[in-house]
Formats: sequence, structure tokens, C-alpha cells
Amino acid sequence: MSLVPAVHLPDDLVGALGAQLRGVAAQQTAAQVERLIGQYRGGTSTQGPIVRDEADAAAYAAYRMPATYAAVRTALGELEERAGEWAPGSQLDLGGGTGAAVWAAADTWPDAKHEATVLDWSQPALALGRALAARAASDAVQAAAWTRAPLGADSAPDLPAADLVTVSYVLGELAAADRDRLVEAAAGAARAAVVVVEPGTPEGYARVLAARERLIAQGLTVLAPCPHDGACPVTGTDWCHFAARVTRSTLHRQVKGGTLPYEDEKFSYVAAARPAALPGATPAQHRIVRHPRIRKGQVLLDLCAPGSALTHPTVTKRTAALYRAARDADWGDAWPPKDQEPS
Repeated sequence: MSLVPAVHLPDDLVGALGAQLRGVAAQQTAAQVERLIGQYRGGTSTQGPIVRDEADAAAYAAYRMPATYAAVRTALGELEERAGEWAPGSQLDLGGGTGAAVWAAADTWPDAKHEATVLDWSQPALALGRALAARAASDAVQAAAWTRAPLGADSAPDLPAADLVTVSYVLGELAAADRDRLVEAAAGAARAAVVVVEPGTPEGYARVLAARERLIAQGLTVLAPCPHDGACPVTGTDWCHFAARVTRSTLHRQVKGGTLPYEDEKFSYVAAARPAALPGATPAQHRIVRHPRIRKGQVLLDLCAPGSALTHPTVTKRTAALYRAARDADWGDAWPPKDQEPS
């Protein structure tokens, strides 16, 4: 049994990637990927667009887009779980590149009629994103607007308002002051919610933590993953992150030089909302922050709890329903399951 939650890449996105990248030489793309790996996983800011030309855009789509989709889809799923009947009527995706977050939002709220706008400073990424979107089954993805806009130094973004603002895998491309300005601009543009996603590295977690503090300062309340708005209890050499499993395509395996049919994308995130816009939304009571450990007749959990604390309860067969839920629980899940939360 996998200990990492699986995310299904939509068939139309798989088909669109295959069609757009059919003529891309895997060996040539692999060289571009080596540079992307260093910048996405490195500990320093690139302070500029990672995707610089068509070759970079193709490499990004082959190497990063499936994993980015999986991480953002997981984060949006947690927002959707906590937000009740709310669904966004519009989405602004900052630094969205080829549009993984737009595809993820359309899959999270498939019945919602919403408009999507992608802002990015890389024209090649936007062009590829537009071409991929033309093959989407979702009207929201097909009709998305793709707009070039500076997000880095010497820019103070004047952003259009949207119900949902997504900021995924872009803060690492900015200097610290520009990150702060962009997060504050995102909060100002969000009518209802902001979701920030970064790589699940110590550096990515630090950027998410800083964004979380900015969002709270701007009047938003954290809905996920944290069960509180207090200080993060994960300190020292540890960092809060989660994982999602995504299936690799043939090209994906060739580009990455891997043999496994899947990869586990580790990521950090925060989803925050305006209380007035989502009055019924509440965070989980607790969040599972490590793989549950199953023993004979018991499950050991590591939880982030209200009050900025980490707790380590043991769930036993004495509480039959909770025990069954704990055996099925995954790293990153809310606890207890929503259908067992006290009313």
C-alpha cells in the first residue's frame, strides 16, 4: 500500500502534453531539465523567469507540469474540503507559466463556471500554456486568458481582483522583497482565498511560512494545512511539507532518466481565506504531519494541533470507527475525518 496519496492527471491534460511535446527530443529536453532541477530545488533565488525560451518551456512541461499539477491539486482539494459549498467564480494564477494551477482548479471545482487569468513574465511558457489549454475538456481552461506581466524587481503588481488567487512555484524566482510585495498584492486581489505552493524543501517551506505570515497580516485566516493561525510548531532542522504521487508518462520517464512509473512530489503550501467571503469555512481540528505508523491493534499519529502544538496520539481498536479511519489515513490528511468531527 502506498504511503503517499495519489493524484490522477486528467486524461485531457495527458493528451494535450503528449500532442504538444510529440516532436520534442527527450535527450535534448533532458539537458534543459538539468538546469531546471538546479533552480527549482536549489536554495537560492533565481530572481528572474526560469522559463526563458521555447526549449525551456518544453522542458518545464515535460519535467515539472505533472508534478506541479499534483501539488496544487492537492492543496486546492484541502481548500475545497474546508470551504463547504463555496466555489470560485474567478481565478488569478500568478506566475502560472503553462497553467498547471488553472487545470487543477478546473478539476477541483468541475461544476463551477469561472474565469481564469494566468499572469507570467515568460512569453514562451504562456504560449505553450495557451496551446495546451486549447485541448482541454474544461471550458474554464479553454477560455483562460494568458497575459505577460512582470512579477519581479521594480514592479508593484496592480492585480485584477479574483475570487481565488494561486501562487505556485514562483516565489523562489523572486528576491525576498519582491516575494513580500507579490504575496501582499495577491492578498489584496483575492476576494475570497489565496493558495501558495512551493517545493517541499527547507527553503520552499521558509517561503511558504513567510507568505503565511503576510496573508494573516492582511486579514486572511489559514484554512489548510494548519489548524490554527498561530506560530508554526515545526522548528529546528525539521520543516512542514507533504507529498503527492503522480504517474509519469513515457516522455516524463525519458526526460528524468527514471524507471519508476510514478514520482512523489514533495511540496509545502498554505491556503488562506477571507472570513467574510467564506463564513462557514473552518480549518481542520488537526493535520497529520508524518506517515501514520500502523502497529498491531493501534495506529500512531503525529498531528499539528490547535495552540501551535505537535501531538502524538495513539488510536486503538477501542475506538473502532476512529481506528478504521486511522488505518486508512494518509500523511497530509485532516484529522479526524470530517464525517467524524464533533458537530
